[in-house]
This record gives sequence, structure tokens and C-alpha cells, in this order.
Amino acid sequence: MNEKKAQSAAAQRHALWRLLGGAPQQRQPPTVQSVAIEDRGGFLLEKLQLALNEREPVPAYLVRPHGAGPFPAVLYNHAHGGRYEMGKEELVDGRPALQEPPYAEPLTRLGIAALCIDHYCFGDRRHNRESALFKELLWRGKVLWGEMVADSVRAVDYLQTREDIDSQRIGTMGLSMGSSMAWWLAALDTRIRCCVDICCLTDFQALLEAGGIDNHSIYYFVPGLLRRFTTTSINALIAPRPHLSLAGLRDPLTPPEGLRRIDEALQIVYDAHGATDGWRLVTEDVGHVETGGMRAETLTFLQRFLVVEDE
Repeated sequence: MNEKKAQSAAAQRHALWRLLGGAPQQRQPPTVQSVAIEDRGGFLLEKLQLALNEREPVPAYLVRPHGAGPFPAVLYNHAHGGRYEMGKEELVDGRPALQEPPYAEPLTRLGIAALCIDHYCFGDRRHNRESALFKELLWRGKVLWGEMVADSVRAVDYLQTREDIDSQRIGTMGLSMGSSMAWWLAALDTRIRCCVDICCLTDFQALLEAGGIDNHSIYYFVPGLLRRFTTTSINALIAPRPHLSLAGLRDPLTPPEGLRRIDEALQIVYDAHGATDGWRLVTEDVGHVETGGMRAETLTFLQRFLVVEDE
């Protein structure tokens, strides 16, 4: 990336963080408490409590292959679906919209570690009601989505402290809300080496045109966002890093016309960076679900961009 493009991208990230309520201020390595380590046969499961923000501790699961490492890693972002009782558990237990087995098994089989945190309102943090927390944070000059993204950035900070993780090979992925988190995080944090988003690359304007805005829960909305940004302009900040997007053409969260617009625009962006094969959109004639084909695409992508060392 040349100097002019880098300066422009940095300015865009700064503007995006301002809309989100500000970038994380705590940049010392997060403190951590290891609660337990379980041998799940094919992988180890470490249960953690992370200090990612000043509000509350963040429960997390880290799965890793047996051995010393260092391993490449993904920050795995859980979905929403109104399943507030399910957060980090998705990594090891899965969910109906995902293929079997849950991602902990195939990722560690590839030699990849994965960290999944409970986001605000989910899992062991579900004492916060989403609508109530959204309103409280607005009063305090904060944005719920911004606080969630900030926790993800701090989770990357934590991954980089671990001796068993290769700090230069960290990717991110997720389904639905986890998909949105993956592309927002990759756009804002240049330490993310590659991104897989599954079933939630939503073109904001196309969603409005299709009358689908209420398909997203309130966490999703950032005041003033459309005055400055589009889905495409946020995702352009990921370039030239590899980005795989997987979507269903019958998914109400991702109107096909919006997918077409994003695809055409990002092809131009990646071409301009000399990274033509860095961006890929794969669609199937399904709804809001991961298919077997999507699972295969994801694992092939991660194998290529995280596991295989550069020659």
C-alpha cells in the first residue's frame, strides 16, 4: 500500500472509531485468569476470564491443538439469533444455522487455535439486556456496537500476548452477527491477516430499499453511520488483505442487489491494490444458513491464508 492510500485508510478508520464512540483506550496487555483447561480429545479447551474493558470481566473460550505451537489463530465471533444464552459456547457446541461439527473441531484439526468471547448481553454476560444497555450507552455517549468491537480489538491484544499463538497469523471469522463483527474488526484492526464473513455482508442501502431494516437487532445500529460510510467503504479498508464472503441469495439480511453492488465495488478496490484474488464472494441459493459448500470454502481459505507459510 502506498503512503497516500495508507494515510487515507488511517483517516477513515479514525472517523469510523469516532462514530463508534472511540477506539479502545486501554492498550496494555489485558489481564487474564485461566479458569480451567479441558482435554476434548482432538483439542484443548481453555476457559478464561479476560479484562478487556473497564465495565466487566469477559468470559472466553480458547481452543488449540495439542502441542507447543505457536499456532495461527482466529478470533471466532459468535452469532446473535436471539439466543442470548449462547455466546462463546457456539465455538464448541455449534448452532442450528451452522454445519456440523462445531468449528472448534475442524479449526484445531487444521492446526489453528480459536478464541471466542462472550459479547455484551450473551452467554455469561446476559445480565445486560440488549435494548437497555443500548439506551444506557447512548446516554453515556457510547455505542453498543462500538463497545462490542472494542472488546474484539482487545481480544486480539490478548491473543498477541500468548507464546502459543503466532501473532503474525491472526484471522477472524463468524456467522450472522459474527460475520458483521468479522468485517468490522478486519476493517479497523490491520493486525487481522484475513477475514471470513458468513451470511451477513449487508449493504445498508439495499437493506433499506428492501424494507428489511427490522431484520437486524438494535445492537447493529451506529448513529450517523450512513452520513459518512457505506458497507463497501468499510470493507474497502480490509484491502489488500484476503477476504472471503459467503452469502445466501434468499437471506433477508443480505439482499442480492446489495451483494452485487459490494462485489463489483470490492473487485475494483482489490484490483487497484494489485490483489485481484484477495476478495471473493460466494453465493448459494439458500437462506440465512451455512451450507456444506460454505464450510469447505471457509476451511480452504483459512488453510491457504493462515496455515500455509509464505514461501
